[in-house]
Amino acid sequence: MSTTLSEQIVQTLEVVKDEKIAAPIDVVFETILEQMGTYNETSDGTPMPMKIEPWPGGRWFRDLGNNTGHLWGHVQSIKPPALLEIQGPLFMSSPAISHVIYRLTEEGAATRVRFSHRAIGQIPPEHLDGAKVNTGWTSIISRIRRIAENRMKETKS
Repeated sequence: MSTTLSEQIVQTLEVVKDEKIAAPIDVVFETILEQMGTYNETSDGTPMPMKIEPWPGGRWFRDLGNNTGHLWGHVQSIKPPALLEIQGPLFMSSPAISHVIYRLTEEGAATRVRFSHRAIGQIPPEHLDGAKVNTGWTSIISRIRRIAENRMKETKS
C-alpha cells in the first residue's frame, strides 16, 4: 500500500449580482425555480434540464437516467418568494463547497434580486478566474429577467 501526502491550496470564488427585474416577486421566484430545474441550460443555450426539490434538504441535481447523474447541492433554506439558498459542489467535481443565495425583495411593481455564489476549496483552475462562472450566472439571471418580464407583458396584452 502506498500513501502520498501533499499540501493543497484552498482557494475561494465569489460572484455577486444585484438585479432589478420588472415583475412581481412571486413571478420572479417561480421563474428562478423553473430556470434551476426543467428549463436550465448552459450559457450557450444548450438544454441541461435539472431537478430541484423546493424544500429544506431538497436536492438540486442533474438526472441522466439509469441511476446516473450529478448532485449539485441541497436546499439549505427556502422561504418563498423571498429566499432560496443552495449549498453543495455545484458543477465542481473536486473537494470544494459552494453556497448560492437568491434574496428577493419587492420594490414597487419590480423585484430586486440579490444573488451570490461563493465557493471554497480546491477549485479547478478553469473556474478560478471567474469569467466562465460569471458568464454562466449572467446567462441564468438574464433568462430569469427575460422570462419573468415577458410573462408580465403577456398578462397585460
